[in-house]
Amino acid sequence: MPHESLALNWRRYDERYILMGSACKTCGREFFPKRVLCPDCKSKGKIIDKKMPWEGTIVSSSKVHVAPQGYEFYSPYYLAIIELTNKVRLLGQLVDTENKEIKIGSKVKKVFRKVIDAKKDGVISYGYKFKVVK
Repeated sequence: MPHESLALNWRRYDERYILMGSACKTCGREFFPKRVLCPDCKSKGKIIDKKMPWEGTIVSSSKVHVAPQGYEFYSPYYLAIIELTNKVRLLGQLVDTENKEIKIGSKVKKVFRKVIDAKKDGVISYGYKFKVVK
């Protein structure tokens, strides 16, 4: 039973599954992850949930050769700053992509992938990553 509650709890994080961010109703600026206060117009209480687009462009990328503990199996891998079509920028791992396709300006789309293998508790964590599209 504990495994079911852990998995269910993980799925409640909209940011990890559907890129749920927020938007300011006053000035229209969008954010990811969610915010409770708009840094532009300082509006509090006028922030609404907003699903982020799943497409964007690579703004910057870096090849990680030495992975943090627990991720050694995945190295080397690429991380990129992605600018979504609504101008929101976020950090994401690039997957299912040839090295030569990873460059500034490449178009990407969000994909759903395993983030962490099962540990002692048996829970496998999933979340968003990005893939270059042609």
